[in-house]
Amino acid sequence: MSSTGSSGSTVNGGISFWYAQEGTPDPREPLPGDTSADVCIVGGGYTGLWTAYYLKKAVPFLNITVLEAKFCGYGASGRNGGWLYNGIAGRDRYARLHGHDAAVRLQQAMNDTVTEVVRVAAEEGIDADIHQGGVLEVAHSPAQLARLKQFHAVEIAFGEKDRELYGARATADRIRVSGAVGSTWTPHGARLHPVKLVKGLAAAVEALGVTIHESTPVTEIKPKHAITPYGTVRAPYVLRCTEGFTASLAGQRRTWLPMNSSMIATEPLTDAQWESIGWNGLETLGDMAHAYMYAQRTADGRIALGGRGVPYRYASKTDNDGRTQPQTVEALREILIRFFPTLAGVSVAHAWSGVLGVPRDWCATVTLDRSTGLGWAGGYVGSGVATTNLAARTLRDLIQQDSGQSGPTDLTSLPWVNLKVRKWEPEPLRWLGVQTMYAAYRTADHRESTTHTATTAPIAKIADRLAGR
Repeated sequence: MSSTGSSGSTVNGGISFWYAQEGTPDPREPLPGDTSADVCIVGGGYTGLWTAYYLKKAVPFLNITVLEAKFCGYGASGRNGGWLYNGIAGRDRYARLHGHDAAVRLQQAMNDTVTEVVRVAAEEGIDADIHQGGVLEVAHSPAQLARLKQFHAVEIAFGEKDRELYGARATADRIRVSGAVGSTWTPHGARLHPVKLVKGLAAAVEALGVTIHESTPVTEIKPKHAITPYGTVRAPYVLRCTEGFTASLAGQRRTWLPMNSSMIATEPLTDAQWESIGWNGLETLGDMAHAYMYAQRTADGRIALGGRGVPYRYASKTDNDGRTQPQTVEALREILIRFFPTLAGVSVAHAWSGVLGVPRDWCATVTLDRSTGLGWAGGYVGSGVATTNLAARTLRDLIQQDSGQSGPTDLTSLPWVNLKVRKWEPEPLRWLGVQTMYAAYRTADHRESTTHTATTAPIAKIADRLAGR
């Protein structure tokens, strides 16, 4: 994209910018026919690969098979914004259901998970451009600042004593975001290259002896069976790790809604451009808008920035190659320039999209049904880079507990384990609800930016109720 906003020089789609850098992996063989395993994992993204990793490390003799429809990291694991951070979807609801202390334990587990991912990447020799600069979330208006201060206080109440609150000047000392009136920063976050992580993790899993079959779509999961066009894998445990693509499985259309998120990556910035905006700490960057944005400073000196775009496709359809609508690319570029006006002439090198899994109650969950051997994890609502790791270690412990190899653990007693979530409404109600919800959030953001009151726009609160948050 040129500085005038035309998209002629922007690569659009091709899965993601991260794959344009790294290249797609050499294809692994599809399933050769009917077979058996001790554990069959459906989905070769972060959840599935981390689960295979921790299970195989804990019980080396396990025969583990991973089935992936395209190739490992084809979905959100290869398209996300590279935010390794301690957020988890549904914590406030878990506090209401199980008590504040239980939610504090869940939050502490997420804080520790950031460190765990960094540890394993180093141990396995995975160079994923990880830099632990923390997470900076900024406010641009009085209403956003009020929400930011409330958010900051809540995070401290959930045990994040090392979180810091900044005014406008201290915010600018970290990153010079135009018009920022305050921010909150947590050290429990890191920037990374998503594809380098998923490729390294897949290689580590194979080195442990796990079998990965790619180009093998699973059409149906039943107790002890994962059914594909190439044959059926029979296993005592079958784990669904399909996140935003769950709706493609038989009987799962209304389980998790595939929410769309879109991103752009700029051309590399010059030293002078970086000097104009700061960002020397390599923090990941977000804001307090209702239709929020997220960004990172990449290892090769670009800004990768994302937001919602077209939030949902009718009947839970998902895209294939990540192509993004031109108006979404332009909207993301407008956010970039609003944050950093000195970058008005910077070109957008790449644009792409992907889907993430959203449960009806917006709560991430981990489940093992001991009566059937079926398990699943997901519904991360955009916080999956770290949450997948905690989910995988929890699935490991649940399986070891069920098979009699160990007893309950701290992870199996966390409040997100075995939560039952109601299904999304049928179409067209599902499509109408999501479109209305995000239209309301965008309207709320516009009103808050123009009225300059410290009160959240009422229409946003209506959208929250509609969402079921």
